[in-house]
Amino acid sequence: MSMALTFPGQGSQAVGMGKALADQFSIARSVFSEVDEALSQSLSRIMFEGPEDELTLTANAQPALMAVSIAMLRVLEQEAGLNLRNHVAYVAGHSLGEYSALAAAGSLTVSDTARLLRIRGNAMQAAVATGVGAMAALLGLDFAAAAAVAAEAAQGDICQAANDNGGGQVVVSGTKAAVERAIELAKAKGARRAVMLTVSAPFHCALMQPAADAMAEALANVTLVAPVVPLVGNISAVAGSDPDAIRSALVRQVTGTVRWRESIEWMATHGVKSFVEVGSGKVLTGLVKRIAADAEGLAVANPDDIAAFRSQIGLA
Repeated sequence: MSMALTFPGQGSQAVGMGKALADQFSIARSVFSEVDEALSQSLSRIMFEGPEDELTLTANAQPALMAVSIAMLRVLEQEAGLNLRNHVAYVAGHSLGEYSALAAAGSLTVSDTARLLRIRGNAMQAAVATGVGAMAALLGLDFAAAAAVAAEAAQGDICQAANDNGGGQVVVSGTKAAVERAIELAKAKGARRAVMLTVSAPFHCALMQPAADAMAEALANVTLVAPVVPLVGNISAVAGSDPDAIRSALVRQVTGTVRWRESIEWMATHGVKSFVEVGSGKVLTGLVKRIAADAEGLAVANPDDIAAFRSQIGLA
């Protein structure tokens, strides 16, 4: 089994996502209905029709992206004969995508995942007052150099390496003044570019501790079983299946670094030849090309992608 499934994170949302799946496949419609029911909200209407500013709200974007990923997965199972246990070596997801991965692998129910992501989105948004925090992308520095920039820029404030996305792209997160200092330092140390990101909160840094506390409480109250295939976690960047370890890592993930580059590298060195991004957008597929040049990357988001999946994965 040389295939891994990856699941996108925040920023991959787009108005209209999932609509073609819902129009063509009743199994996709049932996933969207399950999420709508779990949240007591017509989230699917916002996904299909907008408005965009409502979809991009963290509390909506997180469960919405999960819903599209799981709907696409169910369609691949039905239409392409995909069987996780037989065909997939590992699952992994970028930040909120880790929850999608766990739902895909049967570790969490779709309803519980939707409710957890709504709590997570609300808690992350509420953890820091608007304007206090910021995130910036540093391009052209390796992770060690970017982490050193963040540490130097902190100066008593909070500034941390939040996402190690690979290909010389590291995102730093923290208080606005510290992140601004990090941008200037990164440029001075030879970064190709260093730019502020348009985000609603400083994710994956110590400022998110109130959200981590909220997730500890929420995760303590849901059933989480071993996934049918191992999860390569953001925090560990290695595969694991122990429910207690996964639960603990999901809490630490809120304030910790998303070790995406290392996760992809670990899977590539453990036999993965094909990385299939399941859900909205192609961000992770682009990152795979930069991290594991010998691996194949494929993004599946729409009915049109099913044939390509069948031929690449050999399930035709």
